[in-house]
Amino acid sequence: MTDFLTLHRQMKFSDILSIAFRSVRSNMLRTVLTVLIIALGITALVVVNTAIKAINQKFTESFSTMGASGFTIRYKQRNIRFGGGGGSEIKKEKKGSKKEKKSNLDKIIRKEEAEMFVQNFKFPSSKGVSVFATRNAIASYEAKKTSPNVLLFGGDENYMILNGYKLRAGRNLNQADVQSARNVCIVGYDVAKKLFNDNPDRAVNAIIRVQNIPYRVIGVLDSRGSSFGMSLDNRIFTSYPNVHRQFSSGISYVIAVMTDDIKKVQVAMGEAEGVFRSVRKLATTEENNFVLDRNDSVAEKAMNSLGMISLSALVIGFITLIGAAIGLMNIMLVAVTERTKEVGLVKAIGGKSKTVRAQFLMESIIISVLGAILGIIFGILIGNLISIAINTGFVVPWNWVILAIAICSVTGLLAGLYPALKAGRLNPIEALRYE
Repeated sequence: MTDFLTLHRQMKFSDILSIAFRSVRSNMLRTVLTVLIIALGITALVVVNTAIKAINQKFTESFSTMGASGFTIRYKQRNIRFGGGGGSEIKKEKKGSKKEKKSNLDKIIRKEEAEMFVQNFKFPSSKGVSVFATRNAIASYEAKKTSPNVLLFGGDENYMILNGYKLRAGRNLNQADVQSARNVCIVGYDVAKKLFNDNPDRAVNAIIRVQNIPYRVIGVLDSRGSSFGMSLDNRIFTSYPNVHRQFSSGISYVIAVMTDDIKKVQVAMGEAEGVFRSVRKLATTEENNFVLDRNDSVAEKAMNSLGMISLSALVIGFITLIGAAIGLMNIMLVAVTERTKEVGLVKAIGGKSKTVRAQFLMESIIISVLGAILGIIFGILIGNLISIAINTGFVVPWNWVILAIAICSVTGLLAGLYPALKAGRLNPIEALRYE
């Protein structure tokens, strides 16, 4: 008490801070409970945003190989499939219903249309045609067999360049392979590893069976790892005419275009739209029955959808912090009541009201900031469990860390304002008589 009174005679900021810390330590149980309540809200906020930053990073890595200077033309009603071209089976008509001609908006992109576009599109660029055959293919070699979850694609000689694949061994498809539609394929690293006893390079020139059809392996893809729990190496490529011959059943083709400069993408897309409208024989009054997607827009859309999750976390965090602020205000009011006599002594020996107010405000801010720090630590550690799961580096959402500290400082200031004003207005005589 002597030190307390001495400090209040001529107090500096460091003195007020020291007394505030001492008061916080003297009420450890209440302090810990309040800090934990605040930390809970900050943890929820930081966990979600740390996880979202890790997921955004993974999206960026996954789509960067596709090139920001490219775009695709696809069937309008087909769902986007991450990882390559896609197919869309024509829905069977219900029994007993009248046969109706498909509307112009429900036209898949046929092989002939895709090839006609590639021939007629003269903009300086790399062009390719691809098609998704199945996601349930089985590959076998001698007595070994893969699980029925191999993705089978068809493409041309530009497919690897347009989709960011690299060869580990062997060669790429060439024009002769595409034009002849012969049974040759390029296998993913996981498929080759499964069929050739952890020695994937042995797959080159081997004859494997895909869906019980013999194919000669001409190349093995370099490993790309996994993305969101899905292997990017568990796949097989052949030529799209081969897919058309062996697996064609209402499949829609995808056209990929890559320019040599990102600044040319918009111009190329405009020209591509005009060319493909002509290929599809659309009248000037008809809307497009196909979609042009920039390669980087897929990742952008996916990352934007994560913004809603971030907003939800922000709402949850603020609700928790409001509850914590109310609890903190109550604790500070109790502290004012408990220390009424102490405040009276300070003011009786010449302590100023602003010094008393500053002390109580400082205590409130200290408790809030301690909660923020604890919540940030927990949030980053828990959030990075997602980073470990999806194989990204350790991430720290610095913008949310700074925002969390700022929010908690303001919370502490507002929560402690009324108790501090109440303490500063205490009458010294009445405070000294308080029991």
